[in-house]
Amino acid sequence: MRAPDWLTARPVAHRGLHDISRGIVENMPGAVQAAIAGNFSIEVDIQLSSDGEAMVHHDHALGRLTEATGEVVSKTAAELKAVKFKDTPERMMSLSDLCAMVAGRVPLVIEVKSHFGGDRKLVKRMAEVLATYPGPAVGMSFDPDQVLALRELLPSRPRGIVAQRTYEDDYWAKLTQPQRDSMLYLRHGFQTRPHFIAFRVDDLPAPAPWIARNVFGCALLGWTVRTSGQRTRVGQYADQMIFEGFVP
Repeated sequence: MRAPDWLTARPVAHRGLHDISRGIVENMPGAVQAAIAGNFSIEVDIQLSSDGEAMVHHDHALGRLTEATGEVVSKTAAELKAVKFKDTPERMMSLSDLCAMVAGRVPLVIEVKSHFGGDRKLVKRMAEVLATYPGPAVGMSFDPDQVLALRELLPSRPRGIVAQRTYEDDYWAKLTQPQRDSMLYLRHGFQTRPHFIAFRVDDLPAPAPWIARNVFGCALLGWTVRTSGQRTRVGQYADQMIFEGFVP
Protein backbone atom coordinates (compact mmCIF):
# COMPACT_ATOMS: atom_id res chain seq x y z
CA MET A 1 0.00 0.00 0.00
CA ARG A 2 3.04 2.29 -0.02
CA ALA A 3 3.25 5.20 -2.45
CA PRO A 4 5.97 5.26 -5.13
CA ASP A 5 9.38 6.50 -4.06
CA TRP A 6 9.10 9.66 -6.17
CA LEU A 7 6.41 11.00 -3.85
CA THR A 8 8.84 11.31 -0.95
CA ALA A 9 12.03 11.96 -2.94
CA ARG A 10 11.73 15.77 -2.76
CA PRO A 11 9.88 18.37 -0.65
CA VAL A 12 6.38 19.32 -1.76
CA ALA A 13 5.65 23.02 -2.33
CA HIS A 14 2.30 23.85 -0.71
CA ARG A 15 0.06 25.47 -3.37
CA GLY A 16 3.19 25.91 -5.44
CA LEU A 17 6.28 27.89 -4.44
CA HIS A 18 4.35 31.06 -3.75
CA ASP A 19 5.72 34.27 -2.24
CA ILE A 20 3.31 37.20 -2.10
CA SER A 21 6.18 39.62 -1.41
CA ARG A 22 7.41 38.86 -4.93
CA GLY A 23 3.93 38.81 -6.45
CA ILE A 24 3.80 35.02 -6.66
CA VAL A 25 0.32 33.94 -5.57
CA GLU A 26 -0.66 30.47 -4.36
CA ASN A 27 -2.04 28.02 -6.95
CA MET A 28 -1.20 30.46 -9.76
CA PRO A 29 1.02 29.71 -12.79
CA GLY A 30 3.92 31.67 -11.30
CA ALA A 31 3.92 29.52 -8.17
CA VAL A 32 3.89 26.40 -10.31
CA GLN A 33 6.78 27.62 -12.47
CA ALA A 34 8.80 28.59 -9.37
CA ALA A 35 8.34 25.11 -7.91
CA ILE A 36 9.42 23.50 -11.18
CA ALA A 37 12.51 25.73 -11.28
CA GLY A 38 13.35 24.60 -7.73
CA ASN A 39 12.74 20.93 -8.60
CA PHE A 40 10.04 20.60 -5.96
CA SER A 41 6.88 18.53 -6.14
CA ILE A 42 3.77 20.69 -6.31
CA GLU A 43 0.71 20.46 -4.06
CA VAL A 44 -2.42 22.11 -5.46
CA ASP A 45 -6.11 22.18 -4.59
CA ILE A 46 -8.93 21.56 -7.02
CA GLN A 47 -12.53 22.74 -6.88
CA LEU A 48 -15.51 21.92 -9.08
CA SER A 49 -16.97 24.58 -11.38
CA SER A 50 -20.68 24.76 -12.15
CA ASP A 51 -20.08 23.13 -15.54
CA GLY A 52 -18.06 20.23 -14.17
CA GLU A 53 -14.49 21.44 -14.69
CA ALA A 54 -11.69 20.84 -12.17
CA MET A 55 -10.29 24.27 -11.28
CA VAL A 56 -7.08 24.96 -9.34
CA HIS A 57 -8.12 26.98 -6.28
CA HIS A 58 -8.08 26.40 -2.53
CA ASP A 59 -11.04 28.27 -1.04
CA HIS A 60 -14.63 27.25 -1.65
CA ALA A 61 -15.52 30.94 -1.98
CA LEU A 62 -13.83 33.70 -3.94
CA GLY A 63 -12.74 36.87 -2.17
CA ARG A 64 -9.64 36.18 -0.08
CA LEU A 65 -7.34 36.49 -3.08
CA THR A 66 -9.71 37.78 -5.75
CA GLU A 67 -11.63 40.92 -6.60
CA ALA A 68 -14.69 38.77 -7.35
CA THR A 69 -16.85 37.06 -4.73
CA GLY A 70 -19.21 34.09 -4.70
CA GLU A 71 -18.90 30.32 -4.45
CA VAL A 72 -16.50 28.67 -6.88
CA VAL A 73 -19.03 25.92 -7.59
CA SER A 74 -21.60 28.52 -8.70
CA LYS A 75 -19.45 29.77 -11.61
CA THR A 76 -18.47 28.21 -14.93
CA ALA A 77 -14.88 27.45 -15.80
CA ALA A 78 -14.86 30.36 -18.25
CA GLU A 79 -16.14 32.73 -15.57
CA LEU A 80 -13.53 31.52 -13.10
CA LYS A 81 -10.71 31.93 -15.61
CA ALA A 82 -11.82 35.55 -16.07
CA VAL A 83 -11.74 36.37 -12.34
CA LYS A 84 -9.20 39.05 -11.43
CA PHE A 85 -6.82 38.36 -8.56
CA LYS A 86 -5.63 41.07 -6.17
CA ASP A 87 -1.88 40.63 -6.40
CA THR A 88 -1.23 39.15 -9.82
CA PRO A 89 -2.33 39.58 -13.41
CA GLU A 90 -2.46 35.79 -13.71
CA ARG A 91 -5.74 33.89 -13.82
CA MET A 92 -7.12 30.70 -12.35
CA MET A 93 -6.11 27.49 -14.10
CA SER A 94 -8.01 24.32 -14.78
CA LEU A 95 -6.41 20.98 -13.92
CA SER A 96 -5.86 20.48 -17.64
CA ASP A 97 -4.00 23.80 -17.82
CA LEU A 98 -1.86 22.78 -14.87
CA CYS A 99 -0.96 19.42 -16.40
CA ALA A 100 -0.03 21.07 -19.69
CA MET A 101 2.23 23.51 -17.83
CA VAL A 102 3.98 20.94 -15.63
CA ALA A 103 4.25 18.31 -18.40
CA GLY A 104 5.59 15.66 -16.04
CA ARG A 105 8.67 17.60 -14.97
CA VAL A 106 7.87 17.25 -11.25
CA PRO A 107 5.22 15.26 -9.35
CA LEU A 108 1.77 16.71 -8.69
CA VAL A 109 0.03 16.21 -5.34
CA ILE A 110 -3.62 17.09 -5.96
CA GLU A 111 -5.97 17.73 -3.04
CA VAL A 112 -9.63 17.21 -3.87
CA LYS A 113 -11.61 19.85 -1.96
CA SER A 114 -15.04 18.73 -0.84
CA HIS A 115 -18.36 20.04 0.42
CA PHE A 116 -18.92 16.62 2.05
CA GLY A 117 -22.16 16.12 0.14
CA GLY A 118 -21.31 12.91 -1.69
CA ASP A 119 -20.82 14.55 -5.09
CA ARG A 120 -18.08 12.73 -7.02
CA LYS A 121 -18.09 14.84 -10.20
CA LEU A 122 -14.78 16.49 -9.28
CA VAL A 123 -12.95 13.17 -8.98
CA LYS A 124 -14.61 11.99 -12.18
CA ARG A 125 -13.26 15.02 -14.04
CA MET A 126 -9.86 14.58 -12.39
CA ALA A 127 -9.79 10.98 -13.62
CA GLU A 128 -10.62 12.11 -17.16
CA VAL A 129 -7.79 14.65 -17.17
CA LEU A 130 -5.19 12.34 -15.65
CA ALA A 131 -6.12 9.47 -17.97
CA THR A 132 -4.01 11.10 -20.69
CA TYR A 133 -1.39 12.70 -18.43
CA PRO A 134 1.91 10.78 -18.49
CA GLY A 135 3.54 12.55 -15.54
CA PRO A 136 3.65 11.49 -11.89
CA ALA A 137 0.55 12.57 -9.94
CA VAL A 138 -1.35 11.53 -6.83
CA GLY A 139 -4.73 12.48 -5.39
CA MET A 140 -5.77 13.03 -1.79
CA SER A 141 -8.61 14.43 0.30
CA PHE A 142 -9.87 14.93 3.82
CA ASP A 143 -13.27 13.57 2.78
CA PRO A 144 -13.44 9.77 3.11
CA ASP A 145 -15.95 9.55 0.26
CA GLN A 146 -13.65 11.45 -2.09
CA VAL A 147 -10.73 9.16 -1.20
CA LEU A 148 -13.01 6.19 -1.92
CA ALA A 149 -13.93 7.84 -5.23
CA LEU A 150 -10.22 8.12 -6.02
CA ARG A 151 -9.87 4.40 -5.36
CA GLU A 152 -12.85 3.52 -7.55
CA LEU A 153 -12.53 6.07 -10.39
CA LEU A 154 -8.77 6.54 -10.51
CA PRO A 155 -7.27 3.22 -9.39
CA SER A 156 -4.11 3.64 -11.46
CA ARG A 157 -2.94 6.66 -9.44
CA PRO A 158 -1.71 6.59 -5.83
CA ARG A 159 -4.16 8.12 -3.36
CA GLY A 160 -3.85 9.54 0.11
CA ILE A 161 -5.75 10.66 3.19
CA VAL A 162 -5.27 14.22 4.43
CA ALA A 163 -5.77 14.19 8.18
CA GLN A 164 -5.20 15.72 11.58
CA ARG A 165 -5.61 14.54 15.15
CA THR A 166 -9.02 16.20 15.83
CA TYR A 167 -11.70 18.08 13.89
CA GLU A 168 -13.27 20.26 16.56
CA ASP A 169 -11.89 23.66 15.44
CA ASP A 170 -14.04 26.28 13.70
CA TYR A 171 -13.00 25.20 10.19
CA TRP A 172 -14.91 21.93 10.64
CA ALA A 173 -17.96 23.37 12.41
CA LYS A 174 -20.05 23.08 9.23
CA LEU A 175 -19.82 19.29 9.37
CA THR A 176 -22.00 17.03 11.48
CA GLN A 177 -20.45 15.14 14.37
CA PRO A 178 -20.72 11.82 12.48
CA GLN A 179 -18.89 13.38 9.53
CA ARG A 180 -16.11 14.62 11.78
CA ASP A 181 -15.94 11.27 13.54
CA SER A 182 -15.61 9.46 10.22
CA MET A 183 -12.24 11.14 9.67
CA LEU A 184 -10.78 10.41 13.09
CA TYR A 185 -7.88 7.98 13.51
CA LEU A 186 -7.73 7.24 9.75
CA ARG A 187 -10.53 4.77 10.45
CA HIS A 188 -11.75 4.70 6.85
CA GLY A 189 -8.34 3.47 5.70
CA PHE A 190 -9.42 -0.17 5.52
CA GLN A 191 -12.05 0.85 2.97
CA THR A 192 -10.21 3.58 1.07
CA ARG A 193 -6.82 1.79 1.16
CA PRO A 194 -4.52 4.81 0.91
CA HIS A 195 -0.97 4.64 -0.37
CA PHE A 196 0.09 7.61 1.75
CA ILE A 197 -1.03 9.86 4.60
CA ALA A 198 -0.66 13.65 4.71
CA PHE A 199 -0.90 14.53 8.42
CA ARG A 200 -0.82 17.90 10.17
CA VAL A 201 2.76 18.37 11.29
CA ASP A 202 1.92 19.85 14.70
CA ASP A 203 -0.10 16.69 15.48
CA LEU A 204 2.89 14.39 14.97
CA PRO A 205 3.66 11.97 16.46
CA ALA A 206 0.25 10.31 16.67
CA PRO A 207 -0.77 6.65 16.88
CA ALA A 208 -2.84 6.42 13.68
CA PRO A 209 -0.21 7.76 11.24
CA TRP A 210 2.48 5.77 13.07
CA ILE A 211 0.51 2.57 12.48
CA ALA A 212 -0.22 3.50 8.87
CA ARG A 213 3.46 4.10 8.22
CA ASN A 214 5.12 1.36 10.25
CA VAL A 215 2.56 -1.44 10.07
CA PHE A 216 0.81 -0.91 6.73
CA GLY A 217 3.71 0.71 4.86
CA CYS A 218 2.01 3.98 3.91
CA ALA A 219 4.26 6.92 3.14
CA LEU A 220 3.80 9.81 5.57
CA LEU A 221 3.91 13.51 4.63
CA GLY A 222 3.74 16.30 7.19
CA TRP A 223 1.76 19.48 6.39
CA THR A 224 2.20 22.43 6.41
CA VAL A 225 5.83 23.00 7.43
CA ARG A 226 6.64 26.69 7.95
CA THR A 227 9.21 26.76 10.78
CA SER A 228 12.53 25.12 11.61
CA GLY A 229 10.87 23.33 14.52
CA GLN A 230 8.23 21.83 12.26
CA ARG A 231 10.92 20.80 9.81
CA THR A 232 12.74 18.97 12.61
CA ARG A 233 9.47 17.27 13.61
CA VAL A 234 8.88 16.04 10.06
CA GLY A 235 12.42 14.68 9.95
CA GLN A 236 11.73 12.69 13.10
CA TYR A 237 8.29 11.32 12.34
CA ALA A 238 7.54 11.48 8.59
CA ASP A 239 9.03 10.69 5.20
CA GLN A 240 8.72 14.13 3.59
CA MET A 241 7.27 17.60 4.11
CA ILE A 242 4.68 19.77 2.45
CA PHE A 243 6.13 23.25 3.01
CA GLU A 244 5.59 26.95 2.43
CA GLY A 245 7.15 30.29 3.37
CA PHE A 246 10.77 29.28 2.77
CA VAL A 247 12.92 27.44 0.26
CA PRO A 248 14.40 24.16 1.57
